[in-house]
Amino acid sequence: MFDYVEFQAFGPGEIMDLYTSSTPSPASCMLQEQEPDLAAFFPELIEADWQQHRCSQSVGSHSSSSSSDDLFPSPASPPPPPRTYKPCFVCQDKSSGYHYGVSACEGCKGFFRRSVQKNMVYTCHRDRNCIINKITRNRCQYCRLQRCFAAGMSKESVRNDRSTRKGKKEAVKMTIMETYELTAELGLIVEKICRAHRETFPSLCQLGKYTTNSSCDHRIQLDLGLWDKFSELATKCIIKVVEFAKRVPGFTGLTIADQITLLKTACLDILILRICTRYTPGQDTMTFSDGLTLTRTQIHNAGFGPLTDQVFTFAGQLLPLQMDDTESGLLSAICLVSGDRQDLEEPSKVEVLQEPLLEALKIYSRKRRPSMPLMFPKALMKITDLRSISAKGAERVVTLKLEIPGSMPPLIEEMLEDLEKNCEESREEPNTSQHTHTPTALST
Repeated sequence: MFDYVEFQAFGPGEIMDLYTSSTPSPASCMLQEQEPDLAAFFPELIEADWQQHRCSQSVGSHSSSSSSDDLFPSPASPPPPPRTYKPCFVCQDKSSGYHYGVSACEGCKGFFRRSVQKNMVYTCHRDRNCIINKITRNRCQYCRLQRCFAAGMSKESVRNDRSTRKGKKEAVKMTIMETYELTAELGLIVEKICRAHRETFPSLCQLGKYTTNSSCDHRIQLDLGLWDKFSELATKCIIKVVEFAKRVPGFTGLTIADQITLLKTACLDILILRICTRYTPGQDTMTFSDGLTLTRTQIHNAGFGPLTDQVFTFAGQLLPLQMDDTESGLLSAICLVSGDRQDLEEPSKVEVLQEPLLEALKIYSRKRRPSMPLMFPKALMKITDLRSISAKGAERVVTLKLEIPGSMPPLIEEMLEDLEKNCEESREEPNTSQHTHTPTALST
């Protein structure tokens, strides 16, 4: 007991001095090595911070002072400066860290992840050598993906990252995929999309077909009578596409500018998809919304021109998919809310809207065709084909303006003006200026 009292009379400095050699060294202040019994009795004396504090004293000044300052550790070091990263290796935007092997921004990180996970196939409408930077990165998905690979992004890293994710959300997704059952939330989305599609685009069996003998024998540059009828129907179809878009869940919650951008860039995709679902292969005809049924030759003469055969080929490729109204509506909605469109103010919000649509189409198509699991990826690949046809369609609009006697109908002109600009830019260097949006008929 008295030994314990005597020990208590010493301050930490004196205890250290009892076990310090005449030549101070850091090793001499290791109580655990000098006296195991003492270290066991006072374990708090050998804490790392305390040892470091005492060792520095004995090496520096070896003072015998038992000042109360010796009982407290020195002030903490200032925090290290925040880490900085090199600019994004893909687009030179501000990097958020190292993703999939390289320094990358959040935009390129997400684009690369989605492209790999969904096995996306892109097409370059120029020379496969587009300039990719912060401004132009959304203009060509093909060249952007190639730039990701050239920068060193790894497909395997994406797969490994995806396989290691755990949690309730992933478990629920796996359950859905295995059972092919829609959740209540996805079921409601499917119901809304299907209703919106049917009410803005009647199916072929609902139409009373009628035909015309106008210029049905051989192809000519343009039949003005057919053009007048076609342009009238096209204007009505555009109005229906706008109505459909406003009924896509979440679409009207986007900024007005983004709504207009998405409508202008996706309208031709949706129009082509819709008319191609009304293809009758036996007669090689397509039927418009009022029932007018035209042959391939007549559609060429009505204004499609050199675009005709590409559209009919696409229609023939849709036939094996045997898509119903629900799948056509979901695919149209997916075309509409694509976060990779140029000049979007909030592309991340658009991507959030697209995710449940993709999931809904995947589950619905697998449930409808359990023995044909490839129907979903095949349907998604049609979006790439649609964009390619739309790019050609924009070129056709430019030449068509020179063939018609008057001006282009206002709504068609407005809807396709951005596609025309992109068509013109494809012949030049990418323009880095941002488009400004003014109120239009599409925003009303």
